[in-house]
Amino acid sequence: MQDYFSIFILALVFSWLFTPIYKRVAWKLGMVDKPNPRRLNKVPIPNGGGLAIMGAFWLAVVLKGVYHPSLKGLAVGSVIIGLTGVIDDRWELNPGLKFIGQLLAAVAVVAGGTVIQFATNPFGGMVYLGWWGIPITVAWITAVANMFNFIDGIDGLAAGVAVIACLPLFAVALQLGYTFVAVLLLALAGSALGFLRYNFSPAKLFLGDTGAMFLGFMLGSLAVEGTLKGAATVAFAIPILILGLPVIEIVCSVVRRTRNGVPVYQADQGHLHHRLLEMGLSQKQAVLLLYGWALVFGFLGVRLAAAPPALAIGLTAACLGIVFHLAGRLGWTGQNEDCRRQESHYL
Repeated sequence: MQDYFSIFILALVFSWLFTPIYKRVAWKLGMVDKPNPRRLNKVPIPNGGGLAIMGAFWLAVVLKGVYHPSLKGLAVGSVIIGLTGVIDDRWELNPGLKFIGQLLAAVAVVAGGTVIQFATNPFGGMVYLGWWGIPITVAWITAVANMFNFIDGIDGLAAGVAVIACLPLFAVALQLGYTFVAVLLLALAGSALGFLRYNFSPAKLFLGDTGAMFLGFMLGSLAVEGTLKGAATVAFAIPILILGLPVIEIVCSVVRRTRNGVPVYQADQGHLHHRLLEMGLSQKQAVLLLYGWALVFGFLGVRLAAAPPALAIGLTAACLGIVFHLAGRLGWTGQNEDCRRQESHYL
């Protein structure tokens, strides 16, 4: 347990130190988010802060001498997702090219050996996926990377949710004996938490697509390596439940934009955090409320990890189904007139 604690502290300290240094560099590089109709910031704020998280994470991993055959794929994939994010933060990359970058990063992870090999049969036993595991894994990692990109709309939300998600995934990985994944999850939590000091409202530095996609990419990859890979696995519903908040956000966003007749990659102001702000909550209040949701999802995920697969899948479906129903009633999926009348702007 001492190794887990030490890599967490190391990543936390590195992130805490690197972030203000990067903030000064970002101004010089022109990595700045300027106010516009779809952004909440009223003054220019440097972005691309995910580079500080990436640097802190990998430096902590290297200095602690962490090694695993899958690490090379994770490293290559993180470089690809990082470069994709930096280009987008600086020059607003075409959505199609950004998606290609996400796919290539996921493919690098799969090439490194991180592949979903088995699926839990709700009625008992395991189902070997064979080659189907490759596209399923790529789709999952790409989806989680986009989930965190979607929720990165107000100060501190994506980074804080990532920290919260790391903890239940750490508990499940430890329970299954995947110590390598447990170590990386705490390194990721430490690096995101150190950055959060500068990203929590009022933010002095934004994650940017660089940080949001990196956090989602790493969580998606480590969820495969630590909960879904190999015969010692849990129901696929467990990581979905642990990542319940970003899962709900991306599904509702896709449904809302499809109903409103706009491309799914086109930004709008119908996200849950926007709705909470419209209700009169401050950014801090909205973020803390969403942190609470994420904690509940994480707690349920850990509790159901040891449950029979049929029960875990059923309760996860029921839990998410209730939230989706409430989201529809509140207009989060674009059913109300206010959402359809919103201005849309490309990401």
